Amino acid sequence: MFKKILVANRGEIALRVIRTCKEMGIKTVAVYSTVDAESLHVKFADEAVCIGPAASKDSYLKISNIIAAAEITNADAIHPGYGFLSENARFSKICEEHNIKFIGATAEMIDRMGDKSNAKATMKEAGVPCVPGSDGIILTYEECEKVAKKTGYPVMLKASAGGGGKGMRAVWKPEKLKDAWDSARQESKAAFGNDDMYMEKLIEEPRHIEIQIVGDSTGRACHLSERDCSIQRRHQKLTEETPSPFMTDELREKMGNAAVKAAEYIKYEGAGTIEFLVDKHRNFYFMEMNTRIQVEHPITEQVIDFDLIREQILVAAGVPISGKNYTPKLHSIECRINAEDPFNGFRPSPGTITTLHAPGGHGVRLDTHVYAGYTIPPNYDSMIAKLITTAQTRDEAISKMKRALDEFVIEGVKTTIPFHRQLMEHPDYLAGNYTTKFMEDFVIEKPKTEE
Repeated sequence: MFKKILVANRGEIALRVIRTCKEMGIKTVAVYSTVDAESLHVKFADEAVCIGPAASKDSYLKISNIIAAAEITNADAIHPGYGFLSENARFSKICEEHNIKFIGATAEMIDRMGDKSNAKATMKEAGVPCVPGSDGIILTYEECEKVAKKTGYPVMLKASAGGGGKGMRAVWKPEKLKDAWDSARQESKAAFGNDDMYMEKLIEEPRHIEIQIVGDSTGRACHLSERDCSIQRRHQKLTEETPSPFMTDELREKMGNAAVKAAEYIKYEGAGTIEFLVDKHRNFYFMEMNTRIQVEHPITEQVIDFDLIREQILVAAGVPISGKNYTPKLHSIECRINAEDPFNGFRPSPGTITTLHAPGGHGVRLDTHVYAGYTIPPNYDSMIAKLITTAQTRDEAISKMKRALDEFVIEGVKTTIPFHRQLMEHPDYLAGNYTTKFMEDFVIEKPKTEE
C-alpha cells in the first residue's frame, strides 16, 4: 500500500481524497496555488506545497511543479481528482517515468479513450452500441456534407478533443451545415488547440445516463449501476440522481453488461464511467468514457455503501476487485451548488462568504471546501459544494433535498441554491419526466422584491 499520496487538485475533491487517505492510514500532500492558501484541503493534509500563482496553467496544470512537489515530499502516488490533469496522458506517463503511481488510467488508456473519435471506434470493435455517424475524424467540409447526408438530419458536429459542450453544434438543415462546421472548428481550436471534428446522429429527446465501472489489473471489471445526468445547462450537469427514474430492470442489465464489456475489452484499470445517450424508446448509444472519478460519484457511494476513492487507491495498489455488479437499494440525488447568480444567466459570483449554515440530519451529505470567511477565487470552476440526499424512495429523497436546501444558507455571494429549490418543485422533474433539453424550457422565477 502507498505510504504517501499527493493530491493534484483543489477544492472539495481534494478534501474528499484526503479524507479517505486518512481513514486508510495514508499520509497526504496537498498542492495549492497562491489564492488557495486558505482552502480546507491545504489545512487538512499532512503536508502542503505551493505550486504557483492563481492561473491554472501556472499551478494545477503545471506538470513540472507537481512532480517536483511529489519528489520533495517523497510521495509514492498521485491522485489527480477530476478536471485539471486527471485525463492527461502526458501527466500519467511522466508519473510512471518518475516511479510515482498515477491513481488513474494509463497514458495508453487515456489516449485510447480520451479522444472521442478513437473511443467510438474502439467501442464499435467491442460490440457496444454507438450513435450512427462518421467512422472517425472528418477531414474536409466536402466529407462533412457526405456524412451528414448519409447519417440523415438532424446531426451533431462534435470536437474530437472536446468537453464541457465546447465545439458542439446541432444542425437541423443542410443549409446550416457550413456555418456550424466553421464555428465549431474555430471554437474547438481556441479551447483545445485542436480543430478535429466528427459527426453523430442527433438523438432527439435524449437522456444522459452513465454507468459507473471499476476495473483491475487482472482485466476484470464490474459496474456499480447508473446515474441520470440529464439536467444540464449548456452541457454542464446541474443535478444527478440514481437510480434513473427512466430506467427499467431490463435496461439496467443491458447497459450494465455493455459497460462491463467495454471496460474488459480495453482492459481498463481503475474507476471510470461509460456514458450513454438513451432515446425515448430506451435505445442506448455509447457517447464517451471518462477515465477518472466523476463529480457525481457520491450518489453512487450512498446507494450501495461503497467508497469509490478507496477502491481507486486499492486497485492502483494492485488489489483485485470483487467482480460483483451492484444494483442500488436506495435513491440518491445530488445538487451542484455553484457560486453563480441563477437570476442573471448563471453569472459567476466570486467573493467572500460572510455566513454559512450547512444542512444536516439523516440522509444528508455535504461535500464542500468552503466556510464562513472563505474567499471564492474567480480563477476556477464555480462549484463550491455538492449537496446529496439519500432515502428509501425517490419521493423521500426529493422531500429531504427540499428541506436540506431550505436549511442551506450561504451569504456574501450568489449561489444556485434558489434554482435547485425551484427545480425540486417542478412537476416534470417530480414526475421524472425530463431529458437533456429540460433547461431550455425551464423558467427561473425571480423572487418578488419588496416595494
